[in-house]
Amino acid sequence: MKVAIIAANGNMFDAYKVFNIATAAAATDAEVQIFFTFEGLNLIHKEGHKNLSLPAGKEHFQEGFQKANVPPVEELVSMASEMGVKMIACQMTMDVMSLEKEHFVEGIDVGGAVTFLTYAQGADVTLTF
Repeated sequence: MKVAIIAANGNMFDAYKVFNIATAAAATDAEVQIFFTFEGLNLIHKEGHKNLSLPAGKEHFQEGFQKANVPPVEELVSMASEMGVKMIACQMTMDVMSLEKEHFVEGIDVGGAVTFLTYAQGADVTLTF
């Protein structure tokens, strides 16, 4: 199975959605690719993914994540990478935001929309967060 995910938003809820689905799919031996664009780049930014905010009024979820032993986002990013999830940072968005590959976690690729679309065309599941 092939799973294609677009990560276009960048708060903590978005990170948990993206990486929960990606790691669950990878655990079932699915081929998984995530395309990070605009605010979604926060999820793989070296510093940004360590300091993601919760939506206003949802701060109480932080305690729930801890009680439920949900791994921190930083750990989920590492898990996804170790499980073979391919992570692509959007080149156009990086150019617009003056970001370089060095600003992001190890192991990501940089590519454009066509790179992702070529993969997504044959995907069994396509999701956007």
